[in-house]
Amino acid sequence: MKSREIRQSFLDYFAQRDHRVFPSAPLVPHGDATLLFTNAGMVPFKNVFLGAEAAEAPRAASSQKCLRVSGKHNDLENVGPSRRHHTFFEMLGNFSFGDYFKEEAIAFAWELVTGVWQLPKEHLFATVFETDDEAHDLWGRISDLPPERILRCGAKDNFWSMGEVGPCGPCSEIFVDTDPDKPLVDWQEGDASGRYLEIWNLVFMESERREDGSLTPLPNPSIDTGAGLERLASVLQRVGSNYETDLFRPVLEAAATLAGTSYGARFEGAGSAPDTSLRVIADHLRAVTFLLADGVIPGNEGRGYVLRRILRRALRHGLRLGLEEPFLHRLVPVVEETLGGAYDELAATQEATVATVRAEEEKFLGTVASGARQLQEEIEAAREQGLAQLSGAQVFQLYDTHGMPLEVIEEIAEEERFTVDRQGFEEELEQQRKRSRAATGEGQRRLQQLQQVLTGSQEGGGEEVTATAFDGYGCTELDQAKVLRLARLTADQAVAATALSGKEGDATEGAVVLDRTVFYAEGGGQVGDVGELRWDGGRARVTDTRKNNSGVIFHLVTVLEGQLQAGQQVSLHVDSPRRHSVERNHTATHLLHAALREVLGTSVRQAGSLVAPDRLRFDFTYPRPVSDEERRRIEDLVNHWVLEAQPTRIEEQSYQEAVAAGAMALFGEKYGDVVRTVAVPGEGLRSLELCGGCHVANTGAIGPFLITAEQGIASGVRRIEAVTGAGALERVREQGAVLASVEEALGAPAAEIPARVETLRAQLKERDAELAKMRLQLVSGAGAGGGGAEEVAGVAVNLQEVPFAPVPELRNMADSLRSKQGSGVVVLGAAQPGKVMLLAAVSEDLVGRVHAGKVVKAAAQVVGGGGGGRPDFAQAGGKDADKLPEALDAAREEIRQQLEVGD
Repeated sequence: MKSREIRQSFLDYFAQRDHRVFPSAPLVPHGDATLLFTNAGMVPFKNVFLGAEAAEAPRAASSQKCLRVSGKHNDLENVGPSRRHHTFFEMLGNFSFGDYFKEEAIAFAWELVTGVWQLPKEHLFATVFETDDEAHDLWGRISDLPPERILRCGAKDNFWSMGEVGPCGPCSEIFVDTDPDKPLVDWQEGDASGRYLEIWNLVFMESERREDGSLTPLPNPSIDTGAGLERLASVLQRVGSNYETDLFRPVLEAAATLAGTSYGARFEGAGSAPDTSLRVIADHLRAVTFLLADGVIPGNEGRGYVLRRILRRALRHGLRLGLEEPFLHRLVPVVEETLGGAYDELAATQEATVATVRAEEEKFLGTVASGARQLQEEIEAAREQGLAQLSGAQVFQLYDTHGMPLEVIEEIAEEERFTVDRQGFEEELEQQRKRSRAATGEGQRRLQQLQQVLTGSQEGGGEEVTATAFDGYGCTELDQAKVLRLARLTADQAVAATALSGKEGDATEGAVVLDRTVFYAEGGGQVGDVGELRWDGGRARVTDTRKNNSGVIFHLVTVLEGQLQAGQQVSLHVDSPRRHSVERNHTATHLLHAALREVLGTSVRQAGSLVAPDRLRFDFTYPRPVSDEERRRIEDLVNHWVLEAQPTRIEEQSYQEAVAAGAMALFGEKYGDVVRTVAVPGEGLRSLELCGGCHVANTGAIGPFLITAEQGIASGVRRIEAVTGAGALERVREQGAVLASVEEALGAPAAEIPARVETLRAQLKERDAELAKMRLQLVSGAGAGGGGAEEVAGVAVNLQEVPFAPVPELRNMADSLRSKQGSGVVVLGAAQPGKVMLLAAVSEDLVGRVHAGKVVKAAAQVVGGGGGGRPDFAQAGGKDADKLPEALDAAREEIRQQLEVGD
């Protein structure tokens, strides 16, 4: 069976048994701070298992994209040497949310495996958790497996948990004997060798693991099963490893062709090149392609850091194969050809993915060269101190800041007879991971804590909390809203409360859940509303508005006066001018997106946005800077749309209908069955997007649109910032004021300013050249500051304090003096407040006796700096200008010591 047939037969089987088939969720978990990536098929249903969300259907099935590169499930280092491990993989799963349980789950799995896929029963085993007598008996009755093929295993193998916290429970697995023609071996031997291969995992989800390790029963025992498509394909296609299936062979063969080699499926260990490297490239390219398609951008922290790490690991293995030029981007279309039929986002984002991957490749390959130079300097510095090991901190800086792969660092170090403090490096790396997780998840953890306090069961009452009704699309005020839940907020925690009190000079911070609201909660790039809650005898300022995955809206408040109690009625007052400014910028963002695709091409894809009252920010995939002409065309298109005063059409329809009509959906967003579309018609252009945000009724309300900045923020990702309405008018006035002041200062009208500036620049350049010539003459003459050549240990040494000048000019001075002197050493020092520059030049005949790098290093230590360089020429810097004379004395003494030691 082809992999696409296996995937479809699985989904069809469960659809015929009343399971609703869900499309794969993105690799980025929506609103979950506990996970960097979707690492299991059940992750999109996590809140359903926990009882925090209502199930859209009692039974579900999916083929879910998964990534395992961090945390409990981290397979990164096994990828390549292993036949089965991957970073990216597809998990086929069927789920029951309080509907059926162990008996039906086991029966479904057994029928599909043996009936539909026709795997021989005599080749199969089942395992159960060691204390799960019920599952053990069910297997014996449903499958007719002999007792010796139903094994009890401990928690390490047969108790499943999503992570350190979250849903968990005992599990039961199906194994297949991959070499049934050979005599049976005992279970442990067969499992360790990989002969007995797990192809299905049935998790009987019963508990939730808390942060303290305790297990709490879930509201409804549920079923979570998973079958890795890659493993199933290897069994059903009768090949020896996942990499020999049709999911990998096209990529492997294309990569091998680029490297001028062939793939032979050798698994002799990590060093079995080229096959190991080809497997790493094929696996990692799939992960990179899907991460980029789901909106992850290469970066230095969080998910972007993981993406960059995976991509660079693939490139490093390309270097092992002799691929020293960018190559990975050329393989992206092969991934789309292999999997694009199941995942439409690959085709939609292919052009942008190719551009981003190529930009990262070029950056990395350049980094390896510069990083190697930096590493060599670190080794030389350590060797001077009598050391033969690079510290963990040094290695981590090369790895993290300069992008040097650890293996490359170790290879270069070994050539230089150095070792690497690998344990210290791992400690530094783990600290970086902790910082990354903290930076990524702090805001979400705060929201999750609020969710537990405000939506969980509470002693003594509190009405049931469901999704908050939002009535704010057409208005910004509401007379009657009921307070359902309250929480008091401190610096580090949220505590349930029945009342919040405040008075002048003693306000109380808190959070409120209402039965309905007109306050828009932050989402889709749009900031949350602010305003006031009012009631008889009191008021509270709403400082922000957020919501959870279940649609419960949290109003973050400061109670200014009176007492706010659960159950009372309040009136709502959104800051209307602010909301209207946000609406202008939000609709303008949609128009900007459409204009970018019109001018730059349909490969442009949104990579993030911010819609605030004072500005809008739009990140998009594009491989190069936007030219001035393109920027003007984009600006003109949006402003033309505004002048047309087109009505904004907003309606609700099914997700399938909206996408079929051409609505743009963002891969990082979570959409339900019914979605809200925002359409803006235009002459030859139109904008149609899925969006739950607030918009103007007519584009004429946007006012002028002005782009204020365009810049790159990551490889293949650009950012545009813009203003509209009053903000655009204010920006124009500011620019006009600046222009008027320049006109006055130059005594010229605006039209003549460019020419006048060019004239001034030419004059300054000419004067700078004259000054440089004068400084060089001064230094080369009688000697500035009492300098000139002196004899040190029989060698002519010229130590001079010279006027401060640009570094290239100081270098010319040193070169000129060295040439004029013939044989000898030149040391120049230049200072200005807070900054010192030192340069040393050694004539060719003395290079073996005097090292310029060591001379400037000794001098730089005196002025609180550092530096170094080649034996014949070096430069250094410092901060203490007052100690420059002492620094020159230190240089003299260093030269003396080097000459005397050499003699």
